[in-house]
Amino acid sequence: MENQQVNEIETGAKQEAGWEREVLEKVALAAVTEQTRARRWSIFFKSLVFLYLCAILVMFMYPNLKQDMGGDGKEHTAVIDVVGIIAEGKDVDAESIIKSLRNAVKDKNTKGIILHANSPGGSPVQSSYVYEEIRKIKKDHPDLPVYTVVSDICASGCYYIASASDKIFVNQASLVGSIGVLMDGFGFVNVMEKLGVERRLLTAGTHKAMLDPFSPPKEDETRYMQSLLDQVHQQFISAVKAGRGDRLKDTPELFSGLVWTGEEGVRLGVVDAFGSDDYVAKEIIGVEHKVDFTQPDRLLDRIAGKLGASFGQAIGSMVQGISLQ
Repeated sequence: MENQQVNEIETGAKQEAGWEREVLEKVALAAVTEQTRARRWSIFFKSLVFLYLCAILVMFMYPNLKQDMGGDGKEHTAVIDVVGIIAEGKDVDAESIIKSLRNAVKDKNTKGIILHANSPGGSPVQSSYVYEEIRKIKKDHPDLPVYTVVSDICASGCYYIASASDKIFVNQASLVGSIGVLMDGFGFVNVMEKLGVERRLLTAGTHKAMLDPFSPPKEDETRYMQSLLDQVHQQFISAVKAGRGDRLKDTPELFSGLVWTGEEGVRLGVVDAFGSDDYVAKEIIGVEHKVDFTQPDRLLDRIAGKLGASFGQAIGSMVQGISLQ
């Protein structure tokens, strides 16, 4: 009898322990399930935030992504800015303009191209690259007009580029021309003598320190550099003549480096007529709707540019550059 009671008590204890364990297991399972559900929602919302930030970053780095992918789906006039100093890695460089031109040409809805020009000029090399690209476009796509519209100024290297277009439109007060080449610098020889500073310069190569600003100029080196400038000037003149043809008036000062107002430029044949972007798009090309195909500065390019700025400035201060300005 006693054994039976003991067995019943043990059996009851086991049943009670089993019930508690079952409850604990259910509670633990519910907690794990809740944690899993919470983790999934957390991952879901974090993913949404990540995708949102990625979209913003892409829009920031490529604000003209729509144009890169083929415009906005209807007929338009493509506008490409040529604004600022023309130089590799600066405000305007050949790579960005050429890519903009090619994107505009590739878009089947582009009915004409406007180069919006506002630049004092810059590198003859960069200007020549763009000039040749425009000439190629005109050859490959004769029915696609390319016009330049000048706002404030289109001088030197900028005019080099503009001369390749079908027509150049200006405001009466715009400044155009400056068909010339320059190379400038300073001489500090007399200043050094007054300060009692002695210049110590070692070179390997007779003309390695040519036009060194701390040494007296040498006549043969000056002649040599002048010949280089003359060569680039002749290249500039030939490009302008090829682009403008018989529209240019035969005047002795045409290629002297002078600049003219838009009004005088029309008279000299340096430009063709008066007009703004809106006027040319609507009245000349016949498509009022405009789409900006100008390549934007990318975030990574800006960062890389800033990282290399100090090095570039150090090198640039040591070199006397040739420019169409």
